[in-house]
Amino acid sequence: MDDVDRQILAELQQDGRLTVTELAARVRLSVSPCHRRLRELERAGAISGYRAVVEPAAVGLNFEALVFVSMRQEDRDTVAEFESALAGIPHVVEAQRLFGEPDYLLRVVAADLAAYQRLYDERLATLPGVQRLTSTLVMKHVVNDRPLPA
Repeated sequence: MDDVDRQILAELQQDGRLTVTELAARVRLSVSPCHRRLRELERAGAISGYRAVVEPAAVGLNFEALVFVSMRQEDRDTVAEFESALAGIPHVVEAQRLFGEPDYLLRVVAADLAAYQRLYDERLATLPGVQRLTSTLVMKHVVNDRPLPA
């Protein structure tokens, strides 16, 4: 990956809807070489997809919590069951497995506190292998969805 590839990635992180012609102009390449580089970045996995970024509040998801999950046991089967069950909860919009304690960090969105409480009681607390859940409410996003550094 060279500086031109990094510039292509930076431009697409700012505006994923650029046409190849617009992208080529911004990185000072002709269209064909820019298109080849773009396809190679996709093939190599540097670009994993394109999507719209939706504002949660615009679709009625005004409540956000970070949930720390401590597991009772972490054997392969329990972890696989937990992660599979977690994948089936659409309100969990991010999940990371961590080293140390806690074992997982989840970002969860809901309409409001009552909806979050139902989700917590009915889905999150019943996930396989869970020993403890600790929630922290998000007050405000200070840095959100920042592009990766070039």
